[in-house]
Amino acid sequence: MFAAAAFALPAAAAAPAPPAPPPVRAVTETHFGISVSDPYRYFENPKDPGLAAYFKAQNAYTRQVLDALPGRAALATRIAQLDNATESLTDVQPVGGTFFYQKRPAGANTTRLYTRAIAGGPEHLLFDPDRFARSSKEHYTFDYYSPSTDGRFVAVGTSEGGSEKTTLHVIDASTGRLLPDVIERAIAIAPSWRDDGRSFYYFRTPAPRKDQPEREKDTKGVARLHVLGHDPERDPAIFGYGVSTRIPFAPEDYAVVSVSPRSRWAVAAIAHGVQNEIAVYAAPTPVAVDGHAPWRKLAGYADDVTAAIAVGDTLYLSSHKDASRHRILALNLRTGTLATARVAVPESTRVIEDISLAGDGIYLRDLEGGISKLRRLALNRDGSPGATAEVALPFAGASGGIATDPMVPGATFVLQSWTESPRYYRAGLNIALSDTGLRRRSDVDFSAITSLEVLATSADGTKVPLSIVMRKGAALDGMRPTWLDGYGAYGIVIRPSFSATRLAWLERGAIYAECHPRGGGEYGEDWHFGAHIATKQRTVDDYIACAQYLIDQKYTQPSKLAGSGTSAGGVTIGNAIVQRPELWAAALDVVGDTNPVRDEFAEGGPANIPEFGSIANKIGWDALYSTDPYVHVRDGVAYPAVLAVTGANDPRVAPWIVAKFAARLQAATASGKPVLLRVDFDAGHGYLGSSRAQAQALTTDEFAFLLWRLGDPEFATP
Repeated sequence: MFAAAAFALPAAAAAPAPPAPPPVRAVTETHFGISVSDPYRYFENPKDPGLAAYFKAQNAYTRQVLDALPGRAALATRIAQLDNATESLTDVQPVGGTFFYQKRPAGANTTRLYTRAIAGGPEHLLFDPDRFARSSKEHYTFDYYSPSTDGRFVAVGTSEGGSEKTTLHVIDASTGRLLPDVIERAIAIAPSWRDDGRSFYYFRTPAPRKDQPEREKDTKGVARLHVLGHDPERDPAIFGYGVSTRIPFAPEDYAVVSVSPRSRWAVAAIAHGVQNEIAVYAAPTPVAVDGHAPWRKLAGYADDVTAAIAVGDTLYLSSHKDASRHRILALNLRTGTLATARVAVPESTRVIEDISLAGDGIYLRDLEGGISKLRRLALNRDGSPGATAEVALPFAGASGGIATDPMVPGATFVLQSWTESPRYYRAGLNIALSDTGLRRRSDVDFSAITSLEVLATSADGTKVPLSIVMRKGAALDGMRPTWLDGYGAYGIVIRPSFSATRLAWLERGAIYAECHPRGGGEYGEDWHFGAHIATKQRTVDDYIACAQYLIDQKYTQPSKLAGSGTSAGGVTIGNAIVQRPELWAAALDVVGDTNPVRDEFAEGGPANIPEFGSIANKIGWDALYSTDPYVHVRDGVAYPAVLAVTGANDPRVAPWIVAKFAARLQAATASGKPVLLRVDFDAGHGYLGSSRAQAQALTTDEFAFLLWRLGDPEFATP
């Protein structure tokens, strides 16, 4: 544990005494010939009597340190000013002539559900999830929502404090009234409404058993059919774990059943944890009402299918089998197989990221050179594929999704960049583009900010994309405080995104950079699987290469460089810290997976096995051990300053994972630089599910910590 005198605090406040270091209770295990000693294994037991006190003491100390920083109060005011001037609007869904969308108005603390006519006019507040809050200290958020095909009802999934412990409710969209239908444990997957507008398929996990192990929570789920007004406890199981001996399910698999008014076929999918590839089945919708539905398997995991849409008797599949950047296949649902499927859209230089069915065809969201593109695949009357056409976009930017109504022509999508605030556009008749007016341009002025895209060279010679955001005309003198973020997992693309609060960082002359390492999906599945299980170290190598580029090109120097990683990015930043500690002045570990060899024993952990591997086999063990930051922390090494962040309700990366890494760094570091643990006791997975106030507080702490450690004079301590 670092000593109180290891760093200075303002003279106006005496240095707080750090909490006593947690006791070491080492557990040693041997896997495939490698012995590992885990000094804080007991952190994994939520009932350990000292664990809650440890979290409270660590967070109290972190609060003392951060709150005492000069400049923090003014920074908090600036961040609130920028954030409160900006509305947040997401998850737009057109149904008939109406837009449904989530919005957090400027100044509001939490997100609410609204409606507005597509043609324009006033918006209407439909539902505020905070109506479930029992006091002002609680807040509720949406995990999903799904309108019925006629827009009369909306199924909403809400949870408290970012916990993602979802309860499903149904709203009458004409009145906002809650129906009696309440379904607990309807997690993760938005319901799919049947054509009658009075019933839907949803996914539900069993009630937890007493003393159930963490790794077994939210497993063995089943897709069920609910009819409004019926008892949810009697909803029939349709597809999922244990429903049919013909269809194998692992405990961590998700069962998804979806239907469309454009087809008489129900499509079922098995999502194997976080794996992108799905197994696909189909059955006639009229008989998909119980566990005896005659599901026919159309694709397995090895067929590399990631999305499926039924139109008439044709099933459209997005697949990267023999096509790293994806192609679209068309299969006859009555008699066809993948072997007889035709290629509707061939692979190209673009990565096909998403497909969505509208009344005038299937819209494809593409990625090319980091920039989003949009195409429409026209469909013939029988549902067979026609020609593709390009949708001209108003500027080069990034789109995070497409929203369509299968019965209505057109697509709605968001477009933004590092310096352009998000706007929602609609491709309507003849794919002509118009601004929906749902989200106005931000008043936050980014006219002095620019961005550029460059390539860094990784250890094996691979060129790695790097985005750099900074003030126009800033001198490259190696003296810029620079913040490098990195992720690299699941094939997820970290795309250009506008952040109003980021201006509070950039306007100080600091630089923000985003590394796009292998493990992500920037160049398709080859990029994703280029750093996967046994080759995961490449993610770290790519990230370190981006840091070295910033130093070599005189953007910054190690004493001015900070790194960060969130969630699966904990593997990235955690290993960057332990493998190249001299490269960083500071780092943020935000709800990071920094103990991968133990992840599969946490709640939600087994779902990550397809992406990172399992310690149950040598390939998985070797991969996890070699890139586990926690087990590679060494005593007496001068580690950078670290702010580790967790939420007490986090179901994705267990709080003990972050806490173990922080405790180990505190005990081992010889640099005298602080290692702080920040805990939000009413939050889950980082910013996910947080209120506006919580997000502002976390952003302030992150900025203040980095500015302090990177030498901003307004944050300097005597």
